[in-house]
Amino acid sequence: MRLLIVQFAGDYRETVQRFDAGKEETYYAQKYSVDAVAEIGKRIEEAAVLCCLTTEPYHEILSNGVCAIGAGFQDNVDIKRLLQLIEDYKPTHLIVRTAFRQIFRWAIDNQIPTLAMFAESVGTGGGLLNKWRSYCLARYLNHKQVKWVGNYGLDASKALQKIGVKPGKIIPWNFIGTESPASFEAKNLQNDGKTWQLFYVGSMIEGKGVGDILNAMAQLRAKNVSVRLKLAGPDKTGVFHQQAKELKIEECVEFLGLIPNKTVVPLMREADIVLVPSRHEYPEGFPLAITHALCARTPVIASDHPMFINHLKSGVNAMIFPAGDSTALSACIEQLLSDPELYLRLSEASYKTWKQMQMPVKWADMIGCWLDTSPEKEQWLVKHSLSSGIYNSYQPAV
Repeated sequence: MRLLIVQFAGDYRETVQRFDAGKEETYYAQKYSVDAVAEIGKRIEEAAVLCCLTTEPYHEILSNGVCAIGAGFQDNVDIKRLLQLIEDYKPTHLIVRTAFRQIFRWAIDNQIPTLAMFAESVGTGGGLLNKWRSYCLARYLNHKQVKWVGNYGLDASKALQKIGVKPGKIIPWNFIGTESPASFEAKNLQNDGKTWQLFYVGSMIEGKGVGDILNAMAQLRAKNVSVRLKLAGPDKTGVFHQQAKELKIEECVEFLGLIPNKTVVPLMREADIVLVPSRHEYPEGFPLAITHALCARTPVIASDHPMFINHLKSGVNAMIFPAGDSTALSACIEQLLSDPELYLRLSEASYKTWKQMQMPVKWADMIGCWLDTSPEKEQWLVKHSLSSGIYNSYQPAV
């Protein structure tokens, strides 16, 4: 068996080399997923990871035995070239971690057993073109050559069903849990004239609402609300550094760059509010930033992104504002920082919310059961599909 895993973002070779050098994870469950692929590779002829976005093209065997292939694409993916790389590897089995319809069509045409493993809200955008793309994707995913379709979390999985993927093929998954809110007590708002600390972690792009945070900060500072902001994530273009200067708030904004994953929860615990302002056009699955914030028991202010609102209810376990509206975000921050009772209530609700979000299927377990093909493993997968009924008890927060 020659298994090829195709992923859009992330450089598997760079990550393995970083771990070999004794460096830390840069995002949650990174080592878990890297090691899982290596373990799978030990049980078959070879496991390979094809990464779309890499600094250069490469094809080599890594220290953990996994074959790493870098496509060398910078921003835009050359689909024709990508399909050629897949064909050149001659896989017997394929795991596709990005919603490229052309890859699934290639797998179907070549009769390659395929597993889809997404971590995004596929097909949630509007417009006729997007609806047509979603229709085509669902048609490929429903083909018998694609045995199962996994997605990160329950809401993102239901989004697949909404575009027409059969619920009996869809399995919600999660990463293995290494942290929980049980480590911390609920937080009280200490209204003692201090400077409030706001925190954001994630991709530094407009779609994630980073610019909206900076605009909200400027509004708060204009009203003499004493706040500081820490932003974790690489601002590769420098656009947000420049925006902070233009807004004259650079003295109260700290750009941390890329940080080790193990520091995320402690930084959130130190903060007074965690911000998750993703705009609707960004294809969220369910951001790990929210999971980390729940574990830190620090109240969250999030946008009304479709992937958030089933789990987060304003005034119950978070504060919600209309995505892209920096004035509304500013008002939410000000309201939360002036209401100790509300603040404590949100912090206390974090444990229950976190528990409701935990899925019984873990990423590596789903892959292992698919590769096994035994009747027992097949039945386990069937038992955990959307149509099984086991998720009826996973009620959203109210």
